[in-house]
Amino acid sequence: MTDTAIPQTAGALEAAAAPAAPGAAPGALGAAPGAPEGAPGAPDVAPKNPKDAPGAPEGGAGSPEGGAGSPPPGRSYAKLAADESREDYSLRYAPHSFRRWSPGTVAGTALGGIAYLADFAIGASIVFTYGFTSGFASIMAAATIIFLTGIPIARACAKYGLDMDLVTRGAGFGYFGSTLTSLIYASFTFIFFALEGSIMAQAMHQAIGLPVQAGYLITTLIVIPIVFRGMGALAKVQAWTQPIWIIGMVLPFVVLAFEAPDAWGAFSSFGGTEGAGPGFSWIGFGLGTGVALSLIAQIGEQADYLRFMPAKTEANKRRWNIAVLAAGPGWVIIGAAKQLGGALLAFVALEAVGKTHALEPIAPQIEALKPWLGSFALPAAALFVIVSQIKINVTNAYSGSLSWSNFFSRITHRHPGRVWYIFLNLAIALTLMEMNMFAALNKLLGFYSNVGIAWIAAVAADLVINKRIGLSPPYIEFKRAYLYAVNPAGFGSMVIASTVSILAFFGLFGAYAEAFSTFIAAGLSLTLCPLIAWATKGRYYLARPNPVNGPGAEVADITATHTCSVCETAYELPDIADCPVQSGPICSLCCSLDADCGDVCRKEPANGPVLMPMPVLRDGAGEGAAADASRV
Repeated sequence: MTDTAIPQTAGALEAAAAPAAPGAAPGALGAAPGAPEGAPGAPDVAPKNPKDAPGAPEGGAGSPEGGAGSPPPGRSYAKLAADESREDYSLRYAPHSFRRWSPGTVAGTALGGIAYLADFAIGASIVFTYGFTSGFASIMAAATIIFLTGIPIARACAKYGLDMDLVTRGAGFGYFGSTLTSLIYASFTFIFFALEGSIMAQAMHQAIGLPVQAGYLITTLIVIPIVFRGMGALAKVQAWTQPIWIIGMVLPFVVLAFEAPDAWGAFSSFGGTEGAGPGFSWIGFGLGTGVALSLIAQIGEQADYLRFMPAKTEANKRRWNIAVLAAGPGWVIIGAAKQLGGALLAFVALEAVGKTHALEPIAPQIEALKPWLGSFALPAAALFVIVSQIKINVTNAYSGSLSWSNFFSRITHRHPGRVWYIFLNLAIALTLMEMNMFAALNKLLGFYSNVGIAWIAAVAADLVINKRIGLSPPYIEFKRAYLYAVNPAGFGSMVIASTVSILAFFGLFGAYAEAFSTFIAAGLSLTLCPLIAWATKGRYYLARPNPVNGPGAEVADITATHTCSVCETAYELPDIADCPVQSGPICSLCCSLDADCGDVCRKEPANGPVLMPMPVLRDGAGEGAAADASRV
């Protein structure tokens, strides 16, 4: 086999990286627990030259030592970072050889993660504050916005096998520009973990008298063993608990339908508990929509599952499209129904339990079940709440670990493994619970939604507008080697939109601007993203062309692999870049962790070839296919 020449920047080494071993497993993949049989196995230790010291990876792709012909020392990862059965490609493209679940299995697992009861508390809080008419309109408006912005994001994550952070990088934010959105997303996960954990602690207090502070600690610790094991364990938990959750979700409304058939009629004329009245109020509508829109970043948690969707083919395209739509933006249909249902249950229980307890989902559940279950209503309601909160908080903790991994890998150039960031995320969430964040629900979520919607709207604008009219590349590029540090199209529009909307939220521009601050954020972000891309002629999307799997490359088999010249592990083509410092292929994570290369691949003009070894094709590929694949 001959090597493939790909342009190299000035100052690069002349020596080519060693070719990939023909027997190398694609991506050193590990079958997550519960994954279908036949998924490739993963090593429990680093693939090459493992070090005994725990923690961050040793070595790095840096400036060559020992002369121009000597490649930089290799990198070996700590045990947990190297084990993809737990790591779940937290900082990488999810390769096809790992994506062995069916579309239905991925969708079911993703939808299992929306079992949370924060929707009940949020819906009840909106209706109690602004009345039924304004509250209903708020919930429906927010659901519509979330659904529409979620469609392109869900499809991009499922198509390209990328999580929300990696999609954000290539959708107008740049390599370092998306570090800010990683923090935004991480804050979403720990805010809602704390909210859900508070609801679970309330249920345990009601059921067995456990002090809520102790309940906060238990709700935090109980998810760790599940989240530690990754996607496979999460899939099992979601599947096993789904029947209990469905029964618990439906039963209270069945009881109400028989025991209080007039409840909905009375509820529809409810004027709230704060004197809003039963009529429509624009101020109430705007403020209520802002609270409901705080859930817009949930699409990121859906994307963490959707990236494992199998490749779309002629045989599965109908099931694939339905699964992506249902598990992506479709979550909000169930979410809006839960918000209205939670408000209804709280309204029915209001007289019996009072306003404070009516906003806590456990009390309305008990009151709704009492006519049929009697004294068993309390344990039944508590079981439902606990199961619901475990289902969602394993997702919150999992997604938080992914987001923190992305953030710190770029800031510190170190990656000890996704699982260590579980503890950081849970520590912050536990602190929020102990500070009783549940008491400031509306204000906290209303503020957060201004930032969240500015981010999501900018990404959606890039995917729907910029890519369709040619202002941005037609694919998602997430690798450091090809991206500018900051792209003003997405990053700039988000910063401007969120800044203006937050000023409006705090009343700087008057009462109506305060109420509609989230609409200001969405409108500015959707408008500015294509305008800035147009003004800059899209120049900040790609620092240089991607000859490995970019739009100009001829790729016969996207699942072909190259062996990274740093960690010496094989990865599929979308996870590989051509590296002039290494004079060969480098995987996206080794590229991210390099602190010494000086980004020469992006800063110096190309003036020579980077000799890339022939990619290794999957079983059954012929020599002709290999020749075609070598041009990627």
